[in-house]
Amino acid sequence: MPYVIAAACIDVMDRSCMEECPVDCIYEGERKLYINPAECIDRGACEPACPVSAISQDRRVPGDQRDFVADSARFFTEPLPGRDEPLGMAGGASALGPIGVDSELVAAFEAV
Repeated sequence: MPYVIAAACIDVMDRSCMEECPVDCIYEGERKLYINPAECIDRGACEPACPVSAISQDRRVPGDQRDFVADSARFFTEPLPGRDEPLGMAGGASALGPIGVDSELVAAFEAV
């Protein structure tokens, strides 16, 4: 099961999880980080590194955050605003760099 980054990461993006990810599958949007479920190898090194506890296995995401499971997949499988093609398996976040946009869910998310 891949890991998912939920709402607590929005507008925080500490990036500690990126340093711990052994496969470089955590990508940077504008307001939030996203784990590519097709690239995640389910090691879990990212979860304890998150200072806001935003990361969990997809099957353990709290009920009020379940929308982030599907949203994480859509970030990679559907074209993002300003892009013609989906990111797909981009081959590593460090090679691609910051994406600079978010999914519709995150872009519309009200800051707390």
